Amino acid sequence: MSLEAAEVAHLLLALVLLLTAAHLGGQLFARLRQPQVIGEIAGGLVLGPTVLGQFAPGAWHWLFPSSGATSYVLGAFYQLGMLLLVYLTGTELRARRRAGGRRTIAYAAVSGLALPFAFGLAVASAVHTDGLTGPNGSPAALALVFGMAVAVTSVPVISRIMLDLGILRTLFARIVLAVAVVEDILLYVVLAIVLGMAQARGADAYGLWASYGSGELPPTVAYFTVVPLLFLALSLWLGPRVLKRLARSRANVLERRSPLAFRLVVLFLLCAACAGLGIDPIFGALVAGMCAAGASGAGAERPEETLRQVSLGFFVPIYFAIVGIKLDLVRHFDPVFFCWFLALACLVKSASVWLGARLAGETSAAAGNLAVAMNARGGPGIVLASVAFGARIINENFFTSLVLLSIVTSQFAGFWLGRIVAGGKPLMPGAAEEDPGAAVDREPLVEDVR
Repeated sequence: MSLEAAEVAHLLLALVLLLTAAHLGGQLFARLRQPQVIGEIAGGLVLGPTVLGQFAPGAWHWLFPSSGATSYVLGAFYQLGMLLLVYLTGTELRARRRAGGRRTIAYAAVSGLALPFAFGLAVASAVHTDGLTGPNGSPAALALVFGMAVAVTSVPVISRIMLDLGILRTLFARIVLAVAVVEDILLYVVLAIVLGMAQARGADAYGLWASYGSGELPPTVAYFTVVPLLFLALSLWLGPRVLKRLARSRANVLERRSPLAFRLVVLFLLCAACAGLGIDPIFGALVAGMCAAGASGAGAERPEETLRQVSLGFFVPIYFAIVGIKLDLVRHFDPVFFCWFLALACLVKSASVWLGARLAGETSAAAGNLAVAMNARGGPGIVLASVAFGARIINENFFTSLVLLSIVTSQFAGFWLGRIVAGGKPLMPGAAEEDPGAAVDREPLVEDVR
């Protein structure tokens, strides 16, 4: 259970390099008014096979070996960073309010999610995708990942972009965030289904279904569809009330001694419960964040903010830097596939949102701005790529394309909205664009770093 002194020194050096590269990259991209998550991934990219591995392959292999103590411990930090990122995303999903623009929200949510997802499924089923599948993948699982990649919108990245532009309290921002919340929740539900199907096929299957379920596909799909939905519904119904009572209970020594520790215990217990059911732990992290946001009250801000700072200062940058290290743009990047995949995803997603907004009565210009904003995939797109690759549903080529898709669409959304705002044009012509007092919102958000 312990490491030798040389292994500890090796691990600490790797962590120092990862953390420094991630924060330097994030700071550089922040100065360029770009999403900082992209800079953190770029920092890892420099330390990975794409750059360091090309110019100093011996140093790269020594610093980040594929096996051994350093590899296993960095893998644990990677998983913790991803769980904490999804937890913080869950707190933001539950906290979002959906006031104003309800007709546009409804039309854009249905059209902007259902049409791209269905189109992605159809394309994945029609074209030859054997070259994208991992060892545990199947045509059905790959099609679901393909559809989600086309349909997803990022709450954290688009929020950060609008915060920087000073439009976070506008009607435009409320519509974009409300639709993105719906899409992100459904993304994680579908992702739980896909991961359940994949792990049921693999040799390392775990949980209730692996022990007692049948190996036939229809019952497996039914189980991994119903159980995540029931888990989500029951957790959101009972979770906030149970957490409030536990936090106020005099018998809860953990809350009185360390509120931060109590929240981490809740997070890990829900992740473990999901693993026991055969659902991927990231679904438990999402539910834990949503329950924590629903249960938050007086006195909860300080531990939540402490957890946020620890996560965003250490664990999440390490996660994104390791994502960058996993990218091998020399050996596992197909530019032809990426170009047509990028064009397809952007065209279908933007056209679907534009159609929904137009049907809701928005002007063509407003619909276009909404379409570009909701095309940003950001963190959820990267999480989708990470967990699908980690579950061996997709191969490294598709993983690389999914991460780059999230990066390019997020950058373009920031550039487009920044150009509109800098030109003094309204984002929603014909609508009451600004709320009274719609100054720049500076309250702490997950998006402040992501």
